[in-house]
Amino acid sequence: MTADPRRTEAVHPAHADLDRLDLRALVDAFVDDQQDAVRAVQAAAPALTGAVGAALPRLRAGGRLVYAGAGTSGRLGVLDATELTPTFSWPPERAVPLIAGGEGAIRHAVEGAEDSVQAGQDDVRAAGVGRDDVLLALAASGTTPYVLGAIHAARAAGALTVGIANNPDTPLLAAVDCPVLLDTGPEVISGSTRLKAGTAQKIALNTLSSALMVQLGKVYGNLMVDMRASNEKLQGRALRLVVHATGADEAAARTALAQADGHVKTAVVMLLLGVDASHAEARLRAAGGQARAALERP
Repeated sequence: MTADPRRTEAVHPAHADLDRLDLRALVDAFVDDQQDAVRAVQAAAPALTGAVGAALPRLRAGGRLVYAGAGTSGRLGVLDATELTPTFSWPPERAVPLIAGGEGAIRHAVEGAEDSVQAGQDDVRAAGVGRDDVLLALAASGTTPYVLGAIHAARAAGALTVGIANNPDTPLLAAVDCPVLLDTGPEVISGSTRLKAGTAQKIALNTLSSALMVQLGKVYGNLMVDMRASNEKLQGRALRLVVHATGADEAAARTALAQADGHVKTAVVMLLLGVDASHAEARLRAAGGQARAALERP
């Protein structure tokens, strides 16, 4: 049998006796191996920087982040897309997760779903992907047919394509505009890319989407000010953020948040400039949603 050239499919040379380790050694083996995920993303920082820079003009023009993946990669895409709304008030319709096998594949494996190039193409077309959109294509192997189909359809529609894979010299990385290699190598449990390959993908997605949100004005300093307090936990967080950003006391911060309909960024601008909610909102609109720019405008 011909050896599989993908490093993620190789047998890890250091863990042939994994099933014979005592409990502490077993846990250490898994934890220690995760360090390779961090190193892989560090090595990919220039590629991630390029991807963020290429994506920004599309998103500023009203485009969407569209994620495409299968299995673990697909679920990580769903997670990243879902968390952008509560964290940054990113409109949910502008974060579109596509996973091989559909929504049912989030909780249950859909056998064979990832093997269809046509399914990937169909899902991208059904999502109406266009020129202002950014496709984030995820596949540890770098060879998943569903994801390759999604890339093909997205490029045909004029979208920017960013590819994240854990094996070098793979079709996915060759097919996209912005290739990001996360070279994590063999897994402790051979072939189980839900381990450090998945960790590296999660770090890369966190980095990419968070950097985009900062550049799009969703953060003031290092505070997540573009959020709305929609439950008790978030109300407490919003209050603390407003107090920290403005130096106001809790009573003033609470009043401003109430007048700002729970929107932290509006409350911050209100308090720092001494204006009401409507004036704060107008300044933010004029500044493209950038809190710092709204505060510095004459």
